[in-house]
Amino acid sequence: MRYIDMHCDTLGSALAQKTETFLELDRTMVDGLRLQQAEAGAQFFAMFLPQRNDPDWFGLEEMPSAEVLMRKMYDIFCHTMEQYGDRFAAAHNAEELKQNQNEGKISAFLTIENGSLIDGKMDKIREIYDLGVRLVTLTWNDDNCLGHCHSQKPEEMSRGLTGFGKEAVRYMQELGILVDVSHLSDGGFRDVAEASRRSGVPFVASHSNCRALAPATRNLTDAMIRELAECGGVAGLNLEPTFLNEDETDKVSRIERICDHAMHLIDRGGIECVGLGTDFDGISGEFEISDCTKLPLLFDALRKRGLSEDAVEQIAYQNTARVIRDGMR
Repeated sequence: MRYIDMHCDTLGSALAQKTETFLELDRTMVDGLRLQQAEAGAQFFAMFLPQRNDPDWFGLEEMPSAEVLMRKMYDIFCHTMEQYGDRFAAAHNAEELKQNQNEGKISAFLTIENGSLIDGKMDKIREIYDLGVRLVTLTWNDDNCLGHCHSQKPEEMSRGLTGFGKEAVRYMQELGILVDVSHLSDGGFRDVAEASRRSGVPFVASHSNCRALAPATRNLTDAMIRELAECGGVAGLNLEPTFLNEDETDKVSRIERICDHAMHLIDRGGIECVGLGTDFDGISGEFEISDCTKLPLLFDALRKRGLSEDAVEQIAYQNTARVIRDGMR
């Protein structure tokens, strides 16, 4: 079954392995060959830009600036599209997704994880749009110019977008960049939802699960799930054990637990709000779905939970394709 995955960190893995493309990588959960084997319809590739100075993330001797780091991953993305254009093609909207499908190519969407790169400059948003970025995860695990990240502290969790962040969200939606609330504070989520209601443009939680089932602050409350659904958005099921399991010391990612989160999302927000956001190559633990070629095991398990073939296809592909249609240009 074809699928769209809204989040992987494979470009960072390719950078760490010092390769020019992501066609064939060692010890990763995604690469080009496995995407072909998995019959992927589209993969979102995140350019992860941490604010913390830790070069070990990418196997570098020292941490470059966010701009330099982004360009390194951007080059890997572009080289792959150029060298293997018979297999993959960059996509920026629903029309290109459809065209690539008709040509038998896997669509590759370019995203940014952590909007700190924007640095309070509206022109920077236009610049990344022109590079081909069509989704921005507003924060990572630190506050930035756009807003406040998730936190264990209630007073910090209640803080929302900055004044600039609210303007930036409006501009992103106007341009056709999807706004992603994964990693954002609860207050920030509310601000994005309000912007979405005003604009009529959906937003996503690209790689977030249900806080009712796993108490990680990265996950969505039931009220947030309902609000996301009301705005036409989608939450991408994340395979990280910490975001799946009630016991944070349980480091096993089980298919049945992923299904639990899928069914909870359906119960609280409806089938239309559920998608995939595996977080492949950005997660750690023991995995029943160890790479993208194993995703059919999840689809089979969802069928065994009583979901129809149409419902499974909605989760795997159609819901995210709808958000691409409504939110990207």
